[in-house]
Amino acid sequence: MDMLTDPEMKDIVDDFVNESKQLLDQLEETLEALEEDPNKTGLETFGQTIDRIMGAAKSIGANKIGMYCELGKIIGYKSSQADGPELIKLVVPILFDSVEILQGMLDSVSKGKGEVLTEINTEAFGTRLKWLADKFNDIERSSVALESGAVSNKVTGNKELNSLLTELGL
Repeated sequence: MDMLTDPEMKDIVDDFVNESKQLLDQLEETLEALEEDPNKTGLETFGQTIDRIMGAAKSIGANKIGMYCELGKIIGYKSSQADGPELIKLVVPILFDSVEILQGMLDSVSKGKGEVLTEINTEAFGTRLKWLADKFNDIERSSVALESGAVSNKVTGNKELNSLLTELGL
């Protein structure tokens, strides 16, 4: 039995779900503000906030939730380095979709069903993410190192994004 469905871990999992839902509310507020004023700072805030959910998810064995959070983190940080607001305007709806997916998965976890995706077209989401990954090819740097080493952040960020897409079956 995994931690998410273990009755003895219910209080810890419930705390994780409740805190994560509060953070998702903050993420939605950040995205709504970005719709009004596309800016790099808001995207960095999004990345930092979703990183908090990612860390907690991985610590309790919610690995799929953690991977979706990591996608949001990479997208937030990479798009924060775009020149001009055009890419940010395109990224915000994708990040809203990410938040919706995470809300659905958290609802599933809170019902004791594990990390189940329901009523979400992940194929369309995956197509948009692959399109976005192509847009990131032109971004040379990242505000936060996604991977250490001598390889440029342009290469590592895209490699990490594509790896996550494959791992999630997107």
